[in-house]
Amino acid sequence: MPTATTGDGVEIFYKDWGSGRPVMFHHGWPLSSDDWDAQLLFFARRGYRVIAHDRRGHGRSAQVGDGHDVDHYAADVAAVVEHLGLRDVVHVGHCAGGGEVVRYVARHGAGRVAKAVLIGAVPPLLLKTRTNPAGLPMEVFDGFREGVAGDRSEFYLNVAAGPFYGFNRPGAEASQGVIWNWWRQGMAGSARAHHEGIKAFSETDFTADLRAIDVPTLVMHGGDDQVVPAAASAELSVGLLGDGTLKVYPGLSHGMCTVNAETVNADLLAFIEG
Repeated sequence: MPTATTGDGVEIFYKDWGSGRPVMFHHGWPLSSDDWDAQLLFFARRGYRVIAHDRRGHGRSAQVGDGHDVDHYAADVAAVVEHLGLRDVVHVGHCAGGGEVVRYVARHGAGRVAKAVLIGAVPPLLLKTRTNPAGLPMEVFDGFREGVAGDRSEFYLNVAAGPFYGFNRPGAEASQGVIWNWWRQGMAGSARAHHEGIKAFSETDFTADLRAIDVPTLVMHGGDDQVVPAAASAELSVGLLGDGTLKVYPGLSHGMCTVNAETVNADLLAFIEG
């Protein structure tokens, strides 16, 4: 399998298809690069070079015991970018992957980044604090930790069958294939990486990173996102970006890249080519 080696010796799996303008995709918790299949195929068929990696401890990357924090995630991205010699890249991140994009662009992306896209992303800070009253209470993330440390398999099935794709909404038509594919990706990763990654995506403050980004950035968010509410994330992030555009999709879920891929892909393409 193709891998890049990070500065601390971790093997990071990546996909690299095509030879055109590079677009790099960053997956959410607790998934893998496979979660971007609908986007990878769409852009590869249109002449783009598409790259997606499995975060350390996720998917096919090394299941190491440490480094499960945003600084390491961003440095790992830099290692993949350097390994592939990428420049003028559009970086697209979903959920925790959006935080990874923000930290990477702010700290490692000088001269290499063309644009950025944040989809259902966790910045600026997902945890509710005294200075961040719009965030989610710690009890939410403690519940995630309990789910991972307990019956992780059942917990992942419940997340996918429920709030992630909005399949718990009245009248929603659940796709068993989508549910099991989410479960498959999650169970392929390391329980330790997933457990520690909860702190990384929920407690990291990306405010300074967002302010440091000077490339055009599209912020996309589902209006019915039950995992990362827009009011606690996208609506705040866009005000911190120097060149940000917000697009909220009424009724769409956290998993809109999969279940509403046609809509998401069309808007991604328009932004990238604009």
